[in-house]
This record gives sequence, structure tokens and C-alpha cells, in this order.
Amino acid sequence: MQQAIAILDSGVGGLTVAKEVMRQLPMENILYFGDTARAPYGPRDSEEVLEFTRQIVDYLLQFGPKMIVIACNTATAIALHKIRSMVSIPVVGVIYPGARAAIKSTRNGTIGVIGTENTIRSGAYQQALQSINPSIRVVSLACPRLVPLVENRMFRSEEAKLVVEQSLRPMRQSDMDCLILGCTHYPYLSEAISDVVGPDVSLISSADETAREISAILYHRGQLAENGDLPVHRFFCSGNTGLFQAIAQEWLGEEMKISPVVWQMTRL
Repeated sequence: MQQAIAILDSGVGGLTVAKEVMRQLPMENILYFGDTARAPYGPRDSEEVLEFTRQIVDYLLQFGPKMIVIACNTATAIALHKIRSMVSIPVVGVIYPGARAAIKSTRNGTIGVIGTENTIRSGAYQQALQSINPSIRVVSLACPRLVPLVENRMFRSEEAKLVVEQSLRPMRQSDMDCLILGCTHYPYLSEAISDVVGPDVSLISSADETAREISAILYHRGQLAENGDLPVHRFFCSGNTGLFQAIAQEWLGEEMKISPVVWQMTRL
């Protein structure tokens, strides 16, 4: 069996990245871990997020992946550089790909960013955007109520529409022309988000650009999957497997088995 691309997230959000990787790289094996028992990461202490990310990476390394994708903006902001120093395989985050996609999209140079408390507090998107183009103006907003909607499979509910409207109300007066969905859970809510910010604001998900980066790195390393057997995708989660499977099948549109992983729930 060919080596897999390992993708990790605090829960189901990273499935938005996994879906795009499957679309762009249909021959690749995917190894996915969603830490649903400990989601969301956004309000957690930074040291705790780092420790959880390290635990998941250690778990995934036993399967011998050729790359690790931290498909969680909070974990990318806090743990990316540390994880890169720990392993010998490439580690890709989702913040710089999202920043690049936004800079390609913006026409007036004002870019909005919504994300978890930790992601927004870190300033990671502002740093990424302005490292590419210092003249970019960034308008940021933490939206802590959105991730639980997705993790509880409520992203198509009337309550979700109301919570999105309430959460994004401060952004309505902004002159941004594109909005980075700075959490991989947020694309599940893209219809409701678009209704609030209006049709003139482009929504930017990091999934497409992240998949392109994965493809470029694997091509450069001569590690793209070759034609042969159909890909094998494996999914793990640390919490409710039934709920995770229902969300995964709805989002990815295919049958799958979800393997539970039991974690000892300890605080640092």
C-alpha cells in the first residue's frame, strides 16, 4: 500500500481539506484524525493545543505517512513550527495557503478574517497576509459559537443561521471584499455566512490552496501516488463515532468506517 497523507483536525473541520485533497489528488490514500472528544481547540490554552497536536501526530506516525497536514487553523497557529521540528516528513498548515488565496482574490486590499479565539488572538493571518503584501488591511473577528454548530451537525439549521448572523454582525460595516474562513469548520456554514456578508464579498477557504501546496510538495519530492490500486482512506476520531460518521458521509458523499481512539482526558 502506498504511503498516506495524514490529515488532523480538532474535529470534523479538516474534512473540508480532505475533500479537496481527494478531488485534486484522487489516487492518494488519506489518513484522517478528528479529535472530536476535545473539540473545540479555539478556547483552549495554547500549551494544551500544542500537547494535543503532538499526541495526534505521534499516533499518526505509527502508520508511516509521507506528509502531515494540520488542517486546523488553531493548531496551525500554535503548533506548526514545533511539529515541523519534531518530524522528518513535510508538515503543511492551512494559514499561509489561505492567505495566498485571499491576496489573489482581493481587489481593494481589505481582507476580513473570522476564526477561533486562539487563531484571531495569535495574529497569524495578519502576519501571513502582510508578510506577502504589507499594504493589505486586515479586519479580524473571533466567532467562538460557530464550531460547536458544526461539530453537532447543526450547520443547516435555523439556529445556525441566527448564530452566524449574530456572530458576523460587526463585519457588516467593513469594506472588505473577501473574507477568509479562518477555521476549517466554517465552510460548512458558507451559505449562511454569505447571506450575512453579501454577494460582493468572496469567501476564501484554505482547502483548495492547501491541496495545491500538498500536490506541489509531493511532486517536488517524487512522492505523488502512482496509478494502481484504488486509494484507501482511513478515518479515526476520539469522540462520538456515529456523529462523526454521519457528518463525514454527508460532507464527503461516501460510505466509510470510523475507528474510535480512546484518549486519557487529562488537563496539562
